[in-house]
Amino acid sequence: MPNDSDSLSELSPQQAFWELEKTILNSLEYNEVIQNVVDSILTKLNYFEIGYKVVVLVLYDEKDKVLKRIALSQTKEAQKTKEVSAVKFEDIHTPITATQNLCVRAMLDGKIYSTSYFPDILTPPLTPENALESQKNAGIKASMIYPLMVNNNPLGVLLFSITKELSEVSNDEKSLLQHFTDIVALAVKNAQLYSNIQKQKLELVETNQNLIKLNRIKDDFISVATHELKTPMSIIKNNLWMLQNNKEIILDDKQKVYIDRSLEATERMMRLVSNILNISAIENGKNIEIKKINIELCPLIQTILDEFKDMASKKNLALKFNSCETHISTYADPEKIREIVTNLLSNAIKYTEKGEVSIDIKDVSDDEVKVIISDTGRGISKENMAKLFHKFERIESSLQGVAEAGGTGLGLYIVKLLVEAMGGQVGAESKGLDQGSVFWFILPIKEKNIKVASILN
Repeated sequence: MPNDSDSLSELSPQQAFWELEKTILNSLEYNEVIQNVVDSILTKLNYFEIGYKVVVLVLYDEKDKVLKRIALSQTKEAQKTKEVSAVKFEDIHTPITATQNLCVRAMLDGKIYSTSYFPDILTPPLTPENALESQKNAGIKASMIYPLMVNNNPLGVLLFSITKELSEVSNDEKSLLQHFTDIVALAVKNAQLYSNIQKQKLELVETNQNLIKLNRIKDDFISVATHELKTPMSIIKNNLWMLQNNKEIILDDKQKVYIDRSLEATERMMRLVSNILNISAIENGKNIEIKKINIELCPLIQTILDEFKDMASKKNLALKFNSCETHISTYADPEKIREIVTNLLSNAIKYTEKGEVSIDIKDVSDDEVKVIISDTGRGISKENMAKLFHKFERIESSLQGVAEAGGTGLGLYIVKLLVEAMGGQVGAESKGLDQGSVFWFILPIKEKNIKVASILN
């Protein structure tokens, strides 16, 4: 092997070794590091010229429990060892149980071994005859085996095969080989860690891409399914309403109850479908269509309240509008306000068994107005307060409670999304169980530019 153009032979041994160390540690790319390991001592320190012809990096494979040949120096002698080998270089795997093999013993014992007999380092898997043929073909007289250790943990070994007798190896050479091996162990360990991290990053990217793809498929399915559900549910609702309000059909009390229940269930399903479509649109980065205008709040709230009188009456609840001044206005989408208030009123009545549900509207500043829905119902425990306004969160403490209440846990989540989409805030308060609850939302009085994407943070 000719001298490398970057030979360090003219430097002092200390300077030369420092340059050699930088060469080995300069890269974290695994393949580059392992090739540098077996080439650099020959090229950078001219060890080739003093009889060092073949350098082999052998690493331990913990999974397969074998020592594997990983890298081979680029010399004609190294090539000659391969020419007559019955086993390909990359397939020379030595079981860790083959303790007669000096590579295995060096790694297990953490000691340096040397030999003039190639079968000591190649059997198994090569036969002794084939190992000797390989040694003779390359003109190798001896080999030294140095263990690679990091924090007393074995990584493998480094083989140095030479064309001179072991007795001709100086103490300085042995000392430098030991220092070199220590640096190699560190470089290989760092490269392995870096390689594993890079591999994990690629796997995470691939996994994330697959999840995004699956999520997109799921969202497309939900969108199609919910759109397909809307039409038949609308037909069912219209037919039930016509049956209920057809003066030519006389319904008995039991039939009226059945129709009322069916209408209520259909409307609940339609709200669920609408909620799912809204959530799907928002979470896919699509804007909810917000048509903000200046509106008087009190007349709108009163209209919504009137729609809940029958529902409250059936539970013998008082439904109150405590304070309202017709001049209180907001800059928002009236349909979205209707959806918000409907959701909050429906919850308040659903979770209140006796007493009242009330609404207040207040100016909280020159720029904002606050709508407050209060009830004397079940209240909310301290631990459940944190669950409010999150998707699919339910605060019932038992399966029976969930079944009786109905719904999906999407209502308050939708309320939060819609309020924030219009530039507002939403919140809730309760002193505890059986002490009622207060839900409120604040909306701007004047135009306020809000990016819908911000509600996803």
